[in-house]
Amino acid sequence: MVTNKSWWDTVDFISSKLIGEYFKIYPDQRAKYVEKWIASKNTWLQRSSVLFQLNYKDNLDTEFLTFVINSLLGSKEFFINKAIGWILRNYSRVNPGWVVDFVNKTELKKLSRKEALRLIH
Repeated sequence: MVTNKSWWDTVDFISSKLIGEYFKIYPDQRAKYVEKWIASKNTWLQRSSVLFQLNYKDNLDTEFLTFVINSLLGSKEFFINKAIGWILRNYSRVNPGWVVDFVNKTELKKLSRKEALRLIH
C-alpha cells in the first residue's frame, strides 16, 4: 500500500494508523521491516519508518527512533526531513527535554530542526 500510487497524505495515514498499530501487535517484526524500508531508498517506505510511531505518545521508543533518524541523516528528500521534524515535534508534547537534547546533539537538516522545535521555542 505504501509503494502503490504513493503520496504524503496516504502514506501518513497508512504509517501512523495501520503500520503503527501492526507494530504494536507484532513488535518483533518492527526492526526487520524498518531496516528493509530504510535500505530500500524508497522515499515513502523511509517516511513510514519515521512516522509509524507518530501516535505512540509515552510509548514511543526513543532508542528505535534515534536509530531510524540517524539512518536517514543527510537525506536531501523534503518528505523525509519533514517527517523527522514532525515526529520530533509531536513527541515534544510528551517529552520536550528529550527532543531538545536530541536536536542539540544531532546534525539535522534545517527543516527537521525547525519543525522539531516549533512548539518549544
